[in-house]
Amino acid sequence: MSVTKKDVEYIAKLARLELTEKETENYTDQLNQILDYMEKLNELDTSNIEPLSHPVENFNVFREDIIQPSVSREDALKNAPDANEEFFKVPKVIKTD
Repeated sequence: MSVTKKDVEYIAKLARLELTEKETENYTDQLNQILDYMEKLNELDTSNIEPLSHPVENFNVFREDIIQPSVSREDALKNAPDANEEFFKVPKVIKTD
């Protein structure tokens, strides 16, 4: 399988790229080199290789979800520059005209 200049022009159109003639030729050559290199993988004997879903074997690293006490509302608000009984007070940032 090879990439033609027409293919590169079509891909550029989809990506909304404007390519010069030289860039189109350059990308065509580069994409064909990539495909040629990938074709070498087809030469390998992979009949004894098990398919993998991921190249690195991982295990679940999540911890148990254990309920723990949190900071009380009073402690959270005690260092606030301005607060009422339940909330932080902040300056208004949205203007309505």
